[in-house]
Amino acid sequence: MTTATATESRPTANHFANGRLPKGTSWLLLLGSWLVMGLVFFLVNLGQPIANFNIVATVFLGAVLYAVLIFVVASIVEGRRNATDRFVTAVVSAAFIVALLPLVSLLFTVLVNGLARFDIAFFSESMRNVVGAGGGAAHAIVGTLLITLTATIISVPIGLMTSIYLVEYGNGGKLARAITFFVDVMTGIPSIVAGLFAYAVFVIFFGAGYSSGFEGAIALSVLMIPVVVRSSEEMLRLVPNELREASYALGVPKWLTIAKVVLPTSIAGITTGIMLAIARVIGETAPLLLTAGFTQSMNWNIWDGNMMTLPVFVYNQYANQGTSPDSAIARAWAGALTLILIVMVLNLAARLVAKFFAPKTGR
Repeated sequence: MTTATATESRPTANHFANGRLPKGTSWLLLLGSWLVMGLVFFLVNLGQPIANFNIVATVFLGAVLYAVLIFVVASIVEGRRNATDRFVTAVVSAAFIVALLPLVSLLFTVLVNGLARFDIAFFSESMRNVVGAGGGAAHAIVGTLLITLTATIISVPIGLMTSIYLVEYGNGGKLARAITFFVDVMTGIPSIVAGLFAYAVFVIFFGAGYSSGFEGAIALSVLMIPVVVRSSEEMLRLVPNELREASYALGVPKWLTIAKVVLPTSIAGITTGIMLAIARVIGETAPLLLTAGFTQSMNWNIWDGNMMTLPVFVYNQYANQGTSPDSAIARAWAGALTLILIVMVLNLAARLVAKFFAPKTGR
């Protein structure tokens, strides 16, 4: 009887009695605010296409509602001082959300409009002999992957070796300063200039009218190299000099120290920089229009013939809608969605590479 009485009189855990909100309250309030505003705008948009749903207002007003709710709830439970702290945190978070609104709007719009043609035919068929509905972007996906892969194979060794020279061998000399200057200049050149450069080079050797995927890869590599150089250079400079000195003290030559110590230590950051460079060029349209051209057929030969890419495919479908404008616009949206997904997969791959190949610090 005494044990039962003691058990019944034992106080239960109560977060509110301690003057603190339960863990996860902020996230629940934020999610609830978005759900409420989403329901409001869903009712406003009732009977209209989902593409007309105002996702920007939903996200923004939901963040504003969250800031108000967290202040009110925290004032009741935690007091005004902690409520003010939570309110300021919510305002800063809302500012971050505002900065993401263009991205949110873009992703929502591309998803809503692109899913209509996101089918097997879109990924297995080309536009050969297609003038209306149907067809797909298989030839553009293949062209994008081949040209981007070739540009990466060209750019990464050149950019990485340049950054190694600047960090390990340049020592601030005249040549190193000159290279840094020209890399900075190349970083800001318009993409159309890179396309014109590649076109002019191939005209000199092959004559006017020559077009190929390799020519487009050269144009993209001109844009990729400075990004790879700058990102790799910064990552190499972050490697502590103590690691280099310890390797030298063991009698390891400099080139082997770079290969076995410096590069493995900075591989995560270098991989991220390479992915940023790929994302920088994979959506370029202007230089590829000049160099790789466009075609409605599949072309696996990167050395000869026009080769379609996804950015050019999207542009071509929008500019030349043919006999079925709705079908062309749907293909253009699906191509844009495919391009976004390819960039996302590349970034996920970069994260995995950085995770598995980064040096292990634990014992």
